[in-house]
Amino acid sequence: MPPFSPFDLMRLSLNTATMLAQAQSVIAMRMMGMAGVWTVSPTENARMVSEKMRAGIKAGAAAQKTALSGGSATQIAEAALAPVKRATAANARRLTRSGPKTPF
Repeated sequence: MPPFSPFDLMRLSLNTATMLAQAQSVIAMRMMGMAGVWTVSPTENARMVSEKMRAGIKAGAAAQKTALSGGSATQIAEAALAPVKRATAANARRLTRSGPKTPF
C-alpha cells in the first residue's frame, strides 16, 4: 500500500466532518417533518430507510474496489465515505428547499 500524508488524513477528517454536519441537519429537518413543522414528502420515512441501504452498498463496493487496487487506508476510507457524503448532501439540499410549513 502506498504511504499517506498528513494532508490525506486532514482531507478525510474534513470530508467526514462535513458529512456529519449535513447528516445532523437532515435528521433535524426529518424530525421536524415528522412533527408537522417542516414540509416533507409523504414518502420521506420510507426514503430515509431505503437510501441507507443503497449508500451502504455503494460505500462497501467503493471501499472494496479501492482496497483491491492497492489503495492506502485513507484512500479506502475516502472511497467508502464518498457515496454516503453524496447522499447526505443531496438530502440536505432537497430538504432545505422544502422549508418550514406555513401556519396558513
